[in-house]
Amino acid sequence: MYGKKVKLRFFFVILILTTLVLSVFLVLKSLEENVVYFQSPSEIQELTEINNKKIRVGGMVKKDSIVITSNEVNFIITDFKNELNVTYSGSIPNLFAEEKGVVAEGYIKDRSFFVASKILAKHDENYMPPEVKEALGEK
Repeated sequence: MYGKKVKLRFFFVILILTTLVLSVFLVLKSLEENVVYFQSPSEIQELTEINNKKIRVGGMVKKDSIVITSNEVNFIITDFKNELNVTYSGSIPNLFAEEKGVVAEGYIKDRSFFVASKILAKHDENYMPPEVKEALGEK
């Protein structure tokens, strides 16, 4: 049969491969728990079931839809086909405004209502912070 050295090498190869497969599995499993999926209001309308997973909803803030109370901000995200009512408690970014892009991270309550835990304002590629504009002398 096989000698002692061959059996020992075979054992170490199997041990290394098992460790490698287990490591890759654990890394992928931990990444899966931290993945947040991005969806539009139209994609949310097409959902067959609403689960309690954290998602990101992106679109434009509808004109005249922002209502700010003492502890809450309510607004509507639209992709110009469907709309989604969003409620958020917390501070909003400076770039957050009507008819501007926004990404809200949180949980869906139903197909038309979303509770955000984080608001991320988007800007176009031509955006320049006001301080930089002043430094360059542009208007």
